Amino acid sequence: MNLNTTNEVRITAELLDAITQAYNDNNIDAIMQYFAEDAIFDHGAGADVFGTRFSGKDTLREVFSGLFNNVKNVHWETLDSHIAGNKAYCEFHRKAELKNGEIQDFHSIDVLTFKNGLITHKDTYFKNRTT
Repeated sequence: MNLNTTNEVRITAELLDAITQAYNDNNIDAIMQYFAEDAIFDHGAGADVFGTRFSGKDTLREVFSGLFNNVKNVHWETLDSHIAGNKAYCEFHRKAELKNGEIQDFHSIDVLTFKNGLITHKDTYFKNRTT
């Protein structure tokens, strides 16, 4: 791991690629190794100003596992990413085929906040496509 001058683990493009690969592999154990115990996930949809908030690593494991249980396949293609301090901004093209036959195809952005090398906040934004 790379350390910066404050002994904080540096966010690198390689780290972001590894996180994305864990999602693309639908590997919940690999994904969860990147999250802090008290991590927060703000989903793009929901009644609150921040969407729907999920808190705690165990809860996030359930949410992400639920996604994988409901899809035949899902893939995030990285379009762009930027690192600024303890945040990473990742733009994706997400495609999924749900088990019910629905196809999802949209762009999304994750804003990831890190502390001590782990994600403490995953804030997701996505295009709400209409037909």
